[in-house]
Amino acid sequence: MISKSQISFITSLQQKKIRKERGLFIVEGFKSISEFIHSDYVTDTIFYTENVVPKLGNLSQNIKLFEISSNELTKISALSSPQQMLALVKIPEHRGLTTKLLKGSFTLVLDGIQDPGNLGTIIRTADWFGMTNLVCSEDTVDVYNPKVVQATMGSLARVSVEYTDLDKFLAGSSVPVFGALLDGKSIYATNFGTEGIIVLGNEGNGIRPGIMDKITYPVTIPAFGKAESLNVAISASIFCSEIRRNS
Repeated sequence: MISKSQISFITSLQQKKIRKERGLFIVEGFKSISEFIHSDYVTDTIFYTENVVPKLGNLSQNIKLFEISSNELTKISALSSPQQMLALVKIPEHRGLTTKLLKGSFTLVLDGIQDPGNLGTIIRTADWFGMTNLVCSEDTVDVYNPKVVQATMGSLARVSVEYTDLDKFLAGSSVPVFGALLDGKSIYATNFGTEGIIVLGNEGNGIRPGIMDKITYPVTIPAFGKAESLNVAISASIFCSEIRRNS
């Protein structure tokens, strides 16, 4: 049984302001919750229907467990089709990345990404290609937005996402800064070397002028057809693939 106050509190976590105040975010679905349980994240509470909790394996005694009905799960879920389980996970303290900490690796930097699905897909892509650090401008959609978390399919448990002033961050770069642009060197002729930052811009406006000035290597994915542009998450996938193909 779940109380009205619990329902109200959980649904309020769909708002960025409340997530920040309470230090919690929502994760839904068996697979995603399992990924967070077996990561460095701290799971606070799990709400579940039927006998699904034992399938998660050994759980910390500190995790609060509540068995609820399917109807109650529907009331607290952010999904149109709830997936048996919903967990409240603690938002971790962020370490504050500097470009010096990123030497010897590749990092995706996102400038003003607004669509939750795009951010979630980029995080999942970064995880697939073994890129464990992601840096976002302060106006990029919140990584703990339920739609972002859902789109990562659990990959957020393994990818560190930081928000910062990109002007200052990139100004101190000690690694090459590549930018995904419409006018640049072909990605298929680009030597990415062994380290660098890949900047991807806003879905509609691209990389803002102030950030453009920090890019040392403009790179483009050449078009062979007549489409006007590529989705930013698809562009991220192509960049990650080319970097790993040549590493």
